[in-house]
Amino acid sequence: MMLNEPAKRDSVLLEEKEQQLRALLRSYDSLIVAFSGGADSAYLAYIANSELGDRALAVTGDSGSYPTFQRELAVRLTSQFGIRHEIISTREFEDPNYTSNPPNRCYYCKSELYTKLDDLKRRRGFTIICDGSNADDVGDYRPGRQAARETGVRSPLEACRLTKVEIRELSRRAGLPTWNEPASACLSSRVPYGQVVTIEKLSMVDKAEIALKEMGFRQVRVRHHGDVARIEIAEDELARALNPGMASRMSATLKALGFKYVALDLEGYRTGSLNEVL
Repeated sequence: MMLNEPAKRDSVLLEEKEQQLRALLRSYDSLIVAFSGGADSAYLAYIANSELGDRALAVTGDSGSYPTFQRELAVRLTSQFGIRHEIISTREFEDPNYTSNPPNRCYYCKSELYTKLDDLKRRRGFTIICDGSNADDVGDYRPGRQAARETGVRSPLEACRLTKVEIRELSRRAGLPTWNEPASACLSSRVPYGQVVTIEKLSMVDKAEIALKEMGFRQVRVRHHGDVARIEIAEDELARALNPGMASRMSATLKALGFKYVALDLEGYRTGSLNEVL
């Protein structure tokens, strides 16, 4: 199918941005990618690997806040594409500043991760640390960005003005399975600010979301409100969730995990719904 002129220009611009990214990564000589397994960091790790080979290392920080499905996806992707990958343990749950769950909780999590990565960088002789922040993240509420600045973490995708939509399109062209993966976030984001974050709570959330995904829901969040599980599901999947038989199955499954009540949020899934109270 022939592209019209605007589409051709957009395609050329996209290719130019990718070439700019490749040149920028080559200029770093060697790097560590803070790799969550999401679309942004997966694309960055893929391009870094293609340009730098073994001089690029994707590193995943693993703790009780890291979703099981995300860890499995990270391992599969790096294995499939031959990306050098390591998993390290982070200990944000030992920091009461983190577990008390203030609005800037992400700062303490990212500070722990980047401190660990900075130590790894120095011990192993890497040049810099990169994250997957992109052009769309600039105006968003992201306290973790402060931790990145303090540790000197670079954001090549942002530097090349790549947006989320563009990253997904370039990932699709590269054959990365993450190109259409739903957005993800750490499990602690499922607990309302001010309520203590515990591994037990996050384990309940993790198991609940895995169960709902196994029922066929793609974009799903389970928010932990004490005895209540508040389920957010993408708007185009709400009708299926409201089916009496499915609703009963969902309720029984989550109650078996320890929740007393199970509620479906009629506004559906939206990024950072717990930020609405800020």
